[in-house]
Amino acid sequence: MGWFKQLMGLEAPAPSSNSNPNSKWTDNHTAPVVGPLGLAQGKGVMFDSTLKLLLDEKTTVTIPGSQQIWSVGHVDLGQSTWLSRYYMNDEDYWLQVHTTGEIDGQVESVILFNYLSYVTITSEAELRRLAGPQSLIGMPTYTHNGVEYTREWGTEEGQTELVPLSEHVSNPDESYTIEHRSMLYARDTGLTDRRELLLFSVEEDAQGTISLSTSLGISLYTTDLNSL
Repeated sequence: MGWFKQLMGLEAPAPSSNSNPNSKWTDNHTAPVVGPLGLAQGKGVMFDSTLKLLLDEKTTVTIPGSQQIWSVGHVDLGQSTWLSRYYMNDEDYWLQVHTTGEIDGQVESVILFNYLSYVTITSEAELRRLAGPQSLIGMPTYTHNGVEYTREWGTEEGQTELVPLSEHVSNPDESYTIEHRSMLYARDTGLTDRRELLLFSVEEDAQGTISLSTSLGISLYTTDLNSL
């Protein structure tokens, strides 16, 4: 972890173990856990065919046809609040469901994300330039492709620190943990309860590889999709 830990003020993550009988995570040797909205590893997802027309000229997020879930990630936010992330076979798309109570509890929000970019970071200087003090990530507003977004996390007048999230991911081949340092931006689309989200995440995997992912998302209603 080395230079990344020092730069981000990060303590080493606690080792994860799937042998804990009280663990809420599953490994690739057990049946996939069915989460909110009936979503689970290996299941299909169908999006409402009217979404494309509804969102035309309101967002540049692409609504896919039917997709199959390849891997599932869970983030424990504390206080019985969860993020479930579903990564599709088509790697351009992933779905995030925010729940309270249990992982498959009350659905608070659903966001469909498109990956915009994924860059491997090889040095401290590169990290500072792309997502650190020399970047605009963490400032109160961020302009992407000529569109301005407002920061959702942090109250500082200037640049704020990225938010730490620990994600436990499983797919048919393996289970692992990714440590995130993320920042979320949003803007109104003019449609009721449909915002466009811009998410930056500096990610470190179990091998110590550092990367920066950028995703653009759109808020969905639970009725906008069905699990198959």
